[in-house]
Amino acid sequence: MSKRNTQQRRHAIAVMVSEQGEVSVDVLAHHFSTSEVTIRKDLAALEITGSLLRRYGGAIAMPSEIVTTEQTEQVSVCKLAIAQAAAQQIRDHHRIIIDSGSTTAALISLLGGKQGLIVMTNALHVANALNALENEPTLLMTGGTWDPHSESFQGQVAESVLRSYDFDQLFIGADGIDVERGTTTFNELMGLSRVMAEVSREVVVMVESNKVGRKIPNLELAWQGISTLITDEGLSDTDKASIEQHGVRVIRAVVTV
Repeated sequence: MSKRNTQQRRHAIAVMVSEQGEVSVDVLAHHFSTSEVTIRKDLAALEITGSLLRRYGGAIAMPSEIVTTEQTEQVSVCKLAIAQAAAQQIRDHHRIIIDSGSTTAALISLLGGKQGLIVMTNALHVANALNALENEPTLLMTGGTWDPHSESFQGQVAESVLRSYDFDQLFIGADGIDVERGTTTFNELMGLSRVMAEVSREVVVMVESNKVGRKIPNLELAWQGISTLITDEGLSDTDKASIEQHGVRVIRAVVTV
């Protein structure tokens, strides 16, 4: 089914749930003449956008009093531009890691046209979004210990799982960019990020330019371990040149409003 038809069906599902308050998977599958597996993917995608809430066997309308950060946060035009530039680096059948974070999460909706992807993640929201894609990439989870600060799995179990694989690319964000040292973070749990980088042939950092120069003490990834930095047009020529001196390719994504 075409992407347009999928979008039309999902819009119609959202309208049905909103009007009726609750609709079952089997009713939706019969109404749209499609499989229950497809409907469950539709409901997962609609839940991510805040259009409804999934319940066992179906979905209910989003209660007006429920407002979460994830549902109300809009992806900034800068993050979207960065995600679009990142998506252009991915080829069919690539094996990639997508780390937790809002900038890397913006990449997921752009992967629908990629075929044969294998995607590892340590974040539940990333996994849910990947599972909702129509092209059904192979999804791998690190497992490990849940870290509420980063909203991701961390720890030795996750690191051990990662070391069992090798990947073409890692897409990772950062709390800050030290022009001289590399990416920095407020989180003291940096082991998993470093293992992600170790098992990936290309490390792609996705970060908005307003994070460049942030004074954060914890160095996460040194420039020597980073292949590409994708940011927006706010990165100055001076900072771009300084980063490139470390052998890092810098892409300044064009922001269109």
